[in-house]
Amino acid sequence: MPKKDIYHDVCKNALIKDGWLIIADPYTVEFENDNLYADLLAEKITDNQESIKRIIVVEIKSFISPSPMNDFQNALGQYLLYRAFLNFSHQNYELYLAIKSSIFDTFFQKKSIQMVIQHHELNLIIFNDKKEEITSWIKSKNIKK
Repeated sequence: MPKKDIYHDVCKNALIKDGWLIIADPYTVEFENDNLYADLLAEKITDNQESIKRIIVVEIKSFISPSPMNDFQNALGQYLLYRAFLNFSHQNYELYLAIKSSIFDTFFQKKSIQMVIQHHELNLIIFNDKKEEITSWIKSKNIKK
């Protein structure tokens, strides 16, 4: 079982504050005879009248190493592998990479990183680590290339 990122509980609390129910912590993404371990599986009823349930898988990354690019390489690799497994096994699950707002406001604003995010259509959850709140949801499929 992989070690939790330092912002794991912060992001988890932010999701709970945002009305999400944590279903699994960690969540085992299974396909064929292989298992991957994403940080969280959560669900939320998004339309009370229609009872539309959204299910998300969340991978939380701290970006605390001396090289944010190395952290991004690792996070992107995990994200792409999780997305592939989920596409084979749970197509209705949405995958998100969760990062704190300070790394989003700096490293993730680099043009090269923005282009990679758009190219791979990454979904992001941005959270404020001090307030334990979600500040943004970004679905890259909605961004024009």
